[in-house]
Amino acid sequence: MAKSTMGTKLPRKLEEKMHVVGEQIKLARLRRNLSVAQVAERATCSPLTVARIEKGSSTVAIGIYLRVLYALQLEDDILLLAQKDELGRQLQDIALTTRQRASKKV
Repeated sequence: MAKSTMGTKLPRKLEEKMHVVGEQIKLARLRRNLSVAQVAERATCSPLTVARIEKGSSTVAIGIYLRVLYALQLEDDILLLAQKDELGRQLQDIALTTRQRASKKV
């Protein structure tokens, strides 16, 4: 019997995003007129793994995703992750603000 591990199931919102990423990778492959087997060979993984990526599987290691992106000449797209961190920048700005005090009266 397989051992159940906590945390392997992603929240529905993230599962949907993984599905979108998989679809985008599949469309990129099809635009390049490459088969799953060709991408798998270039990414040094199995065709089954490429198929799982294209279905948005969250159990495939991020390194494999990167190798598939590299095989599709899309490796720089990974640099777009967390690029626009608006919340983090706002929190940083709040932490940088210093309190203004009135000058001391002499």
